[in-house]
Amino acid sequence: MESSGIIPEIIDNKPKGLLQVTYPSGVKVELGKELTPTQVKDQPTVSWEAEDDALYTLFMVDPDVPSRAEPTSREILHWLVINIPGNKVAEGQTVAEYIGSGPPEGTGLHRYVIFVFKQPNKIESEKFIPKTSSEGRVKVKSKDFIVKYNLGDPIAGNSYQAQYDDYVPILTAQVFN
Repeated sequence: MESSGIIPEIIDNKPKGLLQVTYPSGVKVELGKELTPTQVKDQPTVSWEAEDDALYTLFMVDPDVPSRAEPTSREILHWLVINIPGNKVAEGQTVAEYIGSGPPEGTGLHRYVIFVFKQPNKIESEKFIPKTSSEGRVKVKSKDFIVKYNLGDPIAGNSYQAQYDDYVPILTAQVFN
């Protein structure tokens, strides 16, 4: 993650563990491997070594949204689940529904990073963001969320890269219109 700039751009320290991420299409995320938006369009299953009595936060961002005007504020939130008991993501509180990768045509490879943090305590509700809305997803800063909820360093993480394919206009029409 250091060589790809994820550290220190998005998080300060390397996660202790590797997050297992498998998509319904059958592909598994391997650190830095290129996947297509078509392969990652549906919400994946995610697992990590968790304590059964602890709560966790999972979030996924694309830090490579092109923005000449604000190059330091260019993350897009793709998925956020808080108050996950153990590693039972389905039992957590979804704040931002999962949206797949949608790098605009001509912008090259984008990094998609997924992290899990052990929460120091329960997080009170954030505003819900449906998968059909861009509100609350653009110009996100992962570090701000980490500080706000005192999450510290991620306990697990993974990342992949993707670039434009024929699925992107479908996703864009669902989320940004």
